Amino acid sequence: MLELSLARSQGAFLVNVNLTAGQGITALFGPSGSGKTSVINMVAGLARPDAGRITVDGKVLFDAKAGIDLPPEARRLGYVFQEGRLFPHLSVRSNLSFGMNRTPSPERRVKLDDVVEVLGIGHLLDRRPAKLSGGEKQRVAIGRALLASPRILLMDEPLAALDAARKAEILPFIAGLSKRFAIPILYVSHAMDEVLRLADTLVLMDQGRAAAVGSVEDLLARPDLRPLTGRYEAGAVIRATVAGHDPSYGVTRLTFSGGTLLVAKCDLPAGAAVRVRIHARDIAIATEAPTRTSIRNMLPARVISVEQGDNHLVDVMLDCGGTPLWSQITALGQAQLNLTPGMNVKALIKAVTITGSHIAAPP
Repeated sequence: MLELSLARSQGAFLVNVNLTAGQGITALFGPSGSGKTSVINMVAGLARPDAGRITVDGKVLFDAKAGIDLPPEARRLGYVFQEGRLFPHLSVRSNLSFGMNRTPSPERRVKLDDVVEVLGIGHLLDRRPAKLSGGEKQRVAIGRALLASPRILLMDEPLAALDAARKAEILPFIAGLSKRFAIPILYVSHAMDEVLRLADTLVLMDQGRAAAVGSVEDLLARPDLRPLTGRYEAGAVIRATVAGHDPSYGVTRLTFSGGTLLVAKCDLPAGAAVRVRIHARDIAIATEAPTRTSIRNMLPARVISVEQGDNHLVDVMLDCGGTPLWSQITALGQAQLNLTPGMNVKALIKAVTITGSHIAAPP
């Protein structure tokens, strides 16, 4: 458990955050300059708050009133930066052992063999960092941080410097770390695809404060938080199950409380639980089911609310079998449909708009 109550002035910028983060992965999400890295650096002891308190698993790391301010090396935290920051003169094995050897034996909870297995780096142990790819360096950096048996693992945009292929390579490893090693993770990101894949709890940062805290599903479905989640990220995140695949047509069937959803084929096995992100701009609305259309998903839904949005768009919140969906239509479309709360409609979603980057196994 991480409990934060922090205040720090950085010139004209004020960071003021009150936050409790439980087990699993807590993601700090927001644009550059929103205070994400400032928070994580205060937890790590790399920046000193002007006031407040930091507690991890009941251990007080900082308390301004009590005069407690443990140095970074005494906090027992693992920190993974944007770049691996490996020791270039040491082998992968020696890099991994660095933190472990500085942790007293009775406090070592994480084993080298377990980390090597989970991160898939057994074949790299005798290499030097110069012989590693970007993704391999980050896996080793994560392993080094884990082997310090930290109370919490801090990750500051660890995938920001990687291309899409390397990012896709390392995301599955990060997703399983918290549960495998029972170590909570505080994860900084401004990439929504990472949040979708990793976060148990989402913290939306805005101008130095935690503006909203909750589940990914709840926060991304709120139109009032669109300025924080991103204009082009507007939409719903739903929980579903992979029902099966049709390779001949390149589609996957997902089931959820609102029915069956056809999407572009994904690689997850039948029976897998998934999170699915559906952008509001990809959901059309019909008052009657259209005929002879290429759209494969026509889900029965009920209008919950209709509100004027930005740029002549209208936000329509729908209830689809108990699952909330968010649609954005034009003001002209609303004028013609005259949607009102309580109306029964069809939510129309093209299968090709939901691809692999929109589907992830939940943490």
